[in-house]
Amino acid sequence: MRMARPRLAVRAAILNLDRLLMVNAYPPDYGSDLWCLPGGGAEAGQSLHENLIREVMEETGLRIAVGPMILVNEFKDSKAGFHQVDLIHRATLIGDEGEKIVLEDPEGVVHRACWVTRAELAKLHHRPRLLARAVWSDHAAWYDPMEETIW
Repeated sequence: MRMARPRLAVRAAILNLDRLLMVNAYPPDYGSDLWCLPGGGAEAGQSLHENLIREVMEETGLRIAVGPMILVNEFKDSKAGFHQVDLIHRATLIGDEGEKIVLEDPEGVVHRACWVTRAELAKLHHRPRLLARAVWSDHAAWYDPMEETIW
């Protein structure tokens, strides 16, 4: 199968009380236990920050301030001809929302969310592989080399 042009997506690494917000990566009928950061596809005509603010609000109901990029992650599904590049930014919650998450994703993908410590993340089936290192370090930005999607 011919590989499509890469899809550009943005994701938010939101830490609250040293716990990271994770969401499910696939719709409920997909049967995957894979977790990722909230975010999604970038729409033309909006900045990366605008896209990220919109995506996090749509998926979780949370308002965020976008910080620096900490990780670039690429993955592909060769069978489906899919290739995605995720630009992962630090983000902070705005206001006193704390952990109040509203799961009303208009695309029907995000239906679970959890706050995890670094130790809990290590036990969770998640991507990208370098996520913990990027989130809990002061390194400017990491690159996680392309890999095949693993359900």
